[in-house]
Amino acid sequence: MNMTPISGLFLLGSCIAAIASVGSIFELSSGQPDLGMQNTAIILGISIPLTALFFFAAVRDARANMK
Repeated sequence: MNMTPISGLFLLGSCIAAIASVGSIFELSSGQPDLGMQNTAIILGISIPLTALFFFAAVRDARANMK
C-alpha cells in the first residue's frame, strides 16, 4: 500500500481529533471541565465525526493510490 502525503495529513488529523475527543471525555467525566461544560461538549461533538471522516479519507486516498 502506498501512503501519500495527503493520506498522512488525513491520518494526522484523525489522530488529533481522536485525542481531542478522549480528552473531552475525561474533562466531562471530571465534573469541572477547564473550558466549561458547553465548550467541552461542543469539542467532543465535533471531534468524534472528524476522527471517522479523516480516517476514512486517509484510507480512501491510500486505496486510490495503490499500484
